[in-house]
Amino acid sequence: MMPTAMERVVKPPAVAGMFYPAERNALAAEVVRLLNAARTDISDPKAVVAPHAGLVYSGAVAATAYRSLAGGRGRIRRVVLMGPAHRVAVRGVVLPRADAFATPIGELEVDRPAMAPLLAMPDVSVDDAPFQREHSLEVHLPFIQAALGRVTLVPMLVGAMAPERVEAVLEAVWGGPETAVIVSSDLSHYHDYDTATGFDRACSRAIELLKLEDIADHQACGRVGIKGLIRMARKLDMRATTIDLRSSGDTAGTKDRVVGYGSYAFEYAATARLPDGQRRFLIDVAQRSIRRGIRKGEPIEVRIGREAPAALAAHRATFVTLEQDGRLRGCIGSVIAHQPLASDIAVNAFKAAFSDPRFPKLTEAELTRCTLSISILSTPRPIAFRDEAGLVAALQPDRDGVILRDQGKRGLFLPHVWSSLPEPAQFVRHLKAKAGLPRDHWSPGLRAWRFGVEKFDGDLVPAA
Repeated sequence: MMPTAMERVVKPPAVAGMFYPAERNALAAEVVRLLNAARTDISDPKAVVAPHAGLVYSGAVAATAYRSLAGGRGRIRRVVLMGPAHRVAVRGVVLPRADAFATPIGELEVDRPAMAPLLAMPDVSVDDAPFQREHSLEVHLPFIQAALGRVTLVPMLVGAMAPERVEAVLEAVWGGPETAVIVSSDLSHYHDYDTATGFDRACSRAIELLKLEDIADHQACGRVGIKGLIRMARKLDMRATTIDLRSSGDTAGTKDRVVGYGSYAFEYAATARLPDGQRRFLIDVAQRSIRRGIRKGEPIEVRIGREAPAALAAHRATFVTLEQDGRLRGCIGSVIAHQPLASDIAVNAFKAAFSDPRFPKLTEAELTRCTLSISILSTPRPIAFRDEAGLVAALQPDRDGVILRDQGKRGLFLPHVWSSLPEPAQFVRHLKAKAGLPRDHWSPGLRAWRFGVEKFDGDLVPAA
């Protein structure tokens, strides 16, 4: 049972003075310093994953996630905070009886009405005991207070639980733009620096690719929450981006026995947008790769971190489309993300210019007549249908990119194809033809997936 209004319970801080300063002004000043020093190009994520060690170790990494969330200050009124239980073993999701959680900065009210739908779930229980000495939620509270101001809190600890059940819990409290979701997790624990770096990069790739099945038990203590969030991201067509990735060996410790820390942002793919500077950089990558192809017969190699911004190291699937005098001149891309975004664009721009079998190789004389567009694909999601009429009815014109596969053959249309094939039935027939199938083909084995894109354009210019 939850407490009555006459039994107001405030959970006091348990790790103040250990994980973060116990004095109000010192804590506030340190969190603000970390937020001001944080750098991120993402300003409006729906959800983040952030670490939960002491501020001296993971505070700078966590601050990058909260710096991104701070763009929603004033709009965000509720925070769903999910973390692992370290001190008391729990199964399923545990909610607190407390009405508020306190830090030296002040109190955060627990949002009882928002928690009400959770209480009817069979794998959700109420118990204050696991929260009493737990740090995985508490170290986030000062960041929430500093970055978002006055918000309510839906705190939950999660233990052994199937990812689909975590997804159901998150879905019940997901809300709209007024709600932010934060999953608390550190990464690998107590390996040497190089081993930890390998584990943490692999975990980051799995998160960006939304492959929950590739996250091993030793790679993230908050993996149960992360996997549930990834399932939500798959369902809602979101894309995940690594904002920061370091370890205690980078921040405040030795390199012989480190803990990994990562911050990740989850955005709706339909509204996610790279900053203009990064778009211009990627257009330049595509241009330089094509010009090098003309001179040397090979694409450029993009050096992530030295030449390309770290944000463009996110693994993404991309397409590069060339048009000449308003007509298609080449289009090549990746259906599945397998390398950093900037590198994928360099390779696909080269292939669009020189390896599209429908066209001869591009020449330098043609460059001034060509434009290019870059499409960044979201993770493909299966479309449920029983027959061709069901597939046609399920499509969203002007929005869906579609992949179709049957009998070992595959075709793909980007969303801009709708401008020339505006009728869904016509769109499907032409997509089957592109896959090498008869336009009237149908079989029970036919499968289709939808995806969204972020698309932007640029010109092709000769080398100076």
